[in-house]
Amino acid sequence: MEYTVDATNRSLGRVATEVASLLMGKNTTTFVRNANPGVTVKLVNASKITIPNQKKLLEKTYNSFSGYPGGLKQTTMAHMIEKKGYSEILTQAVKGMLPKNKLQTDLMKHLIVTE
Repeated sequence: MEYTVDATNRSLGRVATEVASLLMGKNTTTFVRNANPGVTVKLVNASKITIPNQKKLLEKTYNSFSGYPGGLKQTTMAHMIEKKGYSEILTQAVKGMLPKNKLQTDLMKHLIVTE
């Protein structure tokens, strides 16, 4: 099954929750938590999302830790958009809304984000 979600003039969180529930298969009658439904979600017009609070661009941080002392790297949302684009922000938001188990990486492989 394949779904297409249009992100034009929609909030970041609203789009991410819709995509996450579609990836998990929560809209089907055969939903089970421990199985991958094999659903592909294409998210189009990622660069046309609206960020309602412009203060969030400067205050929202994305963290990555290398595992070494002093290896914490923090980037703001504005820098992430400039460096990697809106698609990275949407994939991070969807990944955060998926369950933290072995299925998370499999479900993320079925997400296709286009600017």
